[in-house]
Amino acid sequence: MRDHTAAPAHGADRSASTSARIAIALSVTLAFVIVEGLAGLGAHSLALLSDAGHNLTDVVALGLSWYAVRIAARPADAGKTFGYHRAGILVALVNSTVLVLIALAIFYQAYQRFLSAPAVQANVLAGVGLLAILVNAGTAWLVHSGSQDDLNLRSSFIHLAGDVLAALGAVLAGVAIAVTHFNWLDPLVGVLIGLLILWNAWGILRQTVDILLESVPRDIDMAQLVRDLQGIAGVQRIHDLHVWSITQSLRALSVHIVTDDVSLSSGAGLQHDISALVGQKYNIAHATIQLECVGCEPATLYCDMTADLDAAHSLGSSTAR
Repeated sequence: MRDHTAAPAHGADRSASTSARIAIALSVTLAFVIVEGLAGLGAHSLALLSDAGHNLTDVVALGLSWYAVRIAARPADAGKTFGYHRAGILVALVNSTVLVLIALAIFYQAYQRFLSAPAVQANVLAGVGLLAILVNAGTAWLVHSGSQDDLNLRSSFIHLAGDVLAALGAVLAGVAIAVTHFNWLDPLVGVLIGLLILWNAWGILRQTVDILLESVPRDIDMAQLVRDLQGIAGVQRIHDLHVWSITQSLRALSVHIVTDDVSLSSGAGLQHDISALVGQKYNIAHATIQLECVGCEPATLYCDMTADLDAAHSLGSSTAR
C-alpha cells in the first residue's frame, strides 16, 4: 500500500523552504532598489532609474510569489476541489502585465532623454551597476530551485536573471560614457533594458494565458496521443478527449474509452495501462478515464461542450414537464 502521509509532509517542508528563500531574496532586493534609485537620481542616469524600476517590480513579484507559494500549499477542499495551485498562475499573469507597463514607461522616458540627454555621472552608473550584478545574481540563485516546474517561481527567476543582464548593460554604458562622453548611450541602454523586459514578459504572459484558457500544453502532439491511446490493447475508439494544465508542471487528461463489454476488474486494468502511458510519455499526472461499451459513444473526438449544455437544458425542461 502506498503511504499517503509522507508526500504532504514533504510538500509542506518544500513550501516552507521556498517561502524562506523568497523572503530573503525580497528583503535584499528591496534594500538594493532604494540604493539604486537614489544613485540614479543623483547621477541623472535613466539606465539606473529604469533598472531600479525593474527591480521594484521584482520586489512586488517576489512578494506575490511568496504569498502564492503559501496559498498553493493549502490542500483541496469543497470550494477548491483542484486545490489552490493556480494562485501562482494568477501571480505570474500579474507580474508579466506589470512588466509590460514598466517597459512602456521606460521607452517614454528614453524618448525624452534622446531629445535632450542630461550629463550622466559615469562612475556612479558603472559602480552601482556592478553592485546590481552581485545582488541580482544572488537573489536569482535563491529562487532558482524549483523554477523549472513552477511558473510562479520561474516568473520571479526570469525577472532577476534579466536584471543581471540589465545591470551588465548599465556597467557597459558607464564605461562607454566615461570614454566617449556620449550621454545618449544611457537612454539607449534604457531602451535595451525595456526590450529585455518585454521579451521576458511575453514568454510568461503567453504561458499563463495558455494555462488559464486550459490549452493543450505546447509540447504535446494530440494526433500522436490519439494514436498511442488507440494502440493500447482493449481500446476500440476514443472520444471526448481533453488535455490541459492546472499549473506549468501539473497536467490533466479526461477521455471516454470505447471497449468491449468487460468485467470491472478487466476495465481497471485497461485504465491502469492508459494512465501509465500518459504519465510516462506525456507527463500527465491526473487522468480521468471513463469506459463505455460499443453504441454509447458520439461521433466527435473533441466534445462540443455547447451542444452538451443545450442537451442538458433540454433534458431538464422535459423532466420538469
